[in-house]
Amino acid sequence: MKKGFLAVIMFVGITTFAQEKDGKRGEKEKMTSEQKVNFMVKKMTTDLTLNEKQVEQVRVLVANQVKKRETKRIETLDTKDKSKAEIKKEIEANQTNMSLEMKKILTPDQFSKWESIRKERKEKLKEKIAERRTNKESEAIPKSK
Repeated sequence: MKKGFLAVIMFVGITTFAQEKDGKRGEKEKMTSEQKVNFMVKKMTTDLTLNEKQVEQVRVLVANQVKKRETKRIETLDTKDKSKAEIKKEIEANQTNMSLEMKKILTPDQFSKWESIRKERKEKLKEKIAERRTNKESEAIPKSK
Protein backbone atom coordinates (compact mmCIF):
# COMPACT_ATOMS: atom_id res chain seq x y z
CA MET A 1 0.00 0.00 0.00
CA LYS A 2 2.77 2.41 0.95
CA LYS A 3 4.72 1.62 -2.20
CA GLY A 4 1.66 2.24 -4.37
CA PHE A 5 0.97 5.55 -2.66
CA LEU A 6 4.60 6.59 -3.06
CA ALA A 7 4.54 5.63 -6.75
CA VAL A 8 1.40 7.74 -7.35
CA ILE A 9 2.92 10.76 -5.62
CA MET A 10 6.14 10.45 -7.62
CA PHE A 11 4.21 10.09 -10.87
CA VAL A 12 2.08 13.18 -10.19
CA GLY A 13 5.14 15.19 -9.15
CA ILE A 14 7.16 14.24 -12.19
CA THR A 15 4.35 14.93 -14.66
CA THR A 16 3.59 18.29 -13.05
CA PHE A 17 7.25 19.30 -13.17
CA ALA A 18 7.58 18.20 -16.80
CA GLN A 19 4.46 20.11 -17.86
CA GLU A 20 5.62 23.34 -16.25
CA LYS A 21 9.01 23.18 -17.90
CA ASP A 22 7.61 22.32 -21.32
CA GLY A 23 4.91 24.96 -21.06
CA LYS A 24 7.27 27.87 -20.49
CA ARG A 25 9.73 26.91 -23.15
CA GLY A 26 7.08 25.81 -25.65
CA GLU A 27 5.17 29.10 -25.54
CA LYS A 28 8.32 31.12 -26.09
CA GLU A 29 9.34 29.10 -29.12
CA LYS A 30 5.87 29.30 -30.67
CA MET A 31 5.83 33.09 -30.76
CA THR A 32 5.96 34.69 -34.18
CA SER A 33 8.41 37.49 -34.96
CA GLU A 34 5.66 40.07 -34.62
CA GLN A 35 4.59 38.66 -31.26
CA LYS A 36 8.18 38.76 -30.03
CA VAL A 37 8.53 42.38 -31.09
CA ASN A 38 5.23 43.35 -29.46
CA PHE A 39 6.18 41.56 -26.25
CA MET A 40 9.60 43.22 -26.05
CA VAL A 41 8.26 46.70 -26.87
CA LYS A 42 5.45 46.35 -24.34
CA LYS A 43 7.92 45.25 -21.65
CA MET A 44 10.27 48.13 -22.41
CA THR A 45 7.38 50.61 -22.47
CA THR A 46 6.28 49.61 -18.98
CA ASP A 47 9.81 49.30 -17.55
CA LEU A 48 11.13 52.57 -19.00
CA THR A 49 7.90 54.62 -19.38
CA LEU A 50 8.48 55.41 -23.04
CA ASN A 51 6.55 58.12 -24.87
CA GLU A 52 4.75 57.52 -28.20
CA LYS A 53 7.68 58.64 -30.34
CA GLN A 54 10.12 56.44 -28.42
CA VAL A 55 7.77 53.46 -28.66
CA GLU A 56 7.73 53.70 -32.46
CA GLN A 57 11.50 54.11 -32.68
CA VAL A 58 12.08 51.20 -30.31
CA ARG A 59 9.59 49.05 -32.25
CA VAL A 60 11.56 49.57 -35.47
CA LEU A 61 14.87 48.86 -33.73
CA VAL A 62 13.58 45.73 -31.96
CA ALA A 63 11.95 44.44 -35.16
CA ASN A 64 15.29 44.73 -36.95
CA GLN A 65 17.07 42.95 -34.10
CA VAL A 66 14.55 40.09 -34.03
CA LYS A 67 14.83 39.71 -37.79
CA LYS A 68 18.65 39.63 -37.59
CA ARG A 69 18.59 37.04 -34.79
CA GLU A 70 16.23 34.76 -36.67
CA THR A 71 18.25 34.90 -39.88
CA LYS A 72 21.46 34.28 -37.90
CA ARG A 73 19.86 31.34 -36.11
CA ILE A 74 18.83 29.77 -39.43
CA GLU A 75 22.23 30.55 -40.92
CA THR A 76 24.02 28.96 -37.95
CA LEU A 77 21.90 25.83 -38.18
CA ASP A 78 22.70 25.48 -41.87
CA THR A 79 26.46 25.95 -41.56
CA LYS A 80 28.85 25.01 -38.79
CA ASP A 81 31.76 26.94 -40.33
CA LYS A 82 32.05 29.60 -37.63
CA SER A 83 33.84 29.05 -34.37
CA LYS A 84 32.35 29.99 -31.02
CA ALA A 85 34.75 32.94 -30.79
CA GLU A 86 33.55 34.36 -34.12
CA ILE A 87 29.91 33.96 -33.14
CA LYS A 88 30.61 35.62 -29.78
CA LYS A 89 32.27 38.59 -31.54
CA GLU A 90 29.24 39.00 -33.80
CA ILE A 91 26.87 38.90 -30.83
CA GLU A 92 28.93 41.48 -28.95
CA ALA A 93 29.01 43.73 -32.04
CA ASN A 94 25.22 43.47 -32.36
CA GLN A 95 24.80 44.30 -28.66
CA THR A 96 27.09 47.32 -29.00
CA ASN A 97 25.13 48.57 -32.02
CA MET A 98 21.87 48.06 -30.13
CA SER A 99 23.23 50.07 -27.19
CA LEU A 100 24.29 52.92 -29.46
CA GLU A 101 20.88 53.04 -31.12
CA MET A 102 19.06 52.87 -27.79
CA LYS A 103 21.22 55.69 -26.44
CA LYS A 104 19.97 57.88 -29.30
CA ILE A 105 16.32 57.04 -28.54
CA LEU A 106 16.21 57.02 -24.74
CA THR A 107 16.81 59.75 -22.19
CA PRO A 108 19.92 59.33 -20.01
CA ASP A 109 17.81 58.08 -17.07
CA GLN A 110 15.92 55.60 -19.26
CA PHE A 111 19.15 54.41 -20.84
CA SER A 112 20.84 53.75 -17.50
CA LYS A 113 17.75 51.87 -16.30
CA TRP A 114 17.70 49.85 -19.56
CA GLU A 115 21.39 49.01 -19.11
CA SER A 116 20.85 47.83 -15.51
CA ILE A 117 17.86 45.66 -16.53
CA ARG A 118 19.96 44.22 -19.33
CA LYS A 119 22.84 43.39 -16.97
CA GLU A 120 20.47 41.70 -14.51
CA ARG A 121 18.99 39.54 -17.26
CA LYS A 122 22.44 38.62 -18.51
CA GLU A 123 23.49 37.52 -15.02
CA LYS A 124 20.31 35.46 -14.59
CA LEU A 125 20.93 33.82 -17.95
CA LYS A 126 24.50 32.93 -16.94
CA GLU A 127 23.19 31.40 -13.71
CA LYS A 128 20.61 29.32 -15.60
CA ILE A 129 23.23 28.10 -18.05
CA ALA A 130 25.59 27.15 -15.21
CA GLU A 131 22.74 25.35 -13.44
CA ARG A 132 21.86 23.40 -16.60
CA ARG A 133 25.49 22.41 -17.05
CA THR A 134 25.77 21.11 -13.51
CA ASN A 135 22.50 19.22 -13.91
CA LYS A 136 23.69 17.64 -17.15
CA GLU A 137 27.03 16.73 -15.63
CA SER A 138 25.41 15.13 -12.59
CA GLU A 139 23.08 13.14 -14.86
CA ALA A 140 26.00 12.00 -16.99
CA ILE A 141 27.94 10.64 -14.01
CA PRO A 142 27.00 7.00 -13.51
CA LYS A 143 25.78 6.18 -10.04
CA SER A 144 27.60 3.38 -8.29
CA LYS A 145 26.14 1.23 -5.52
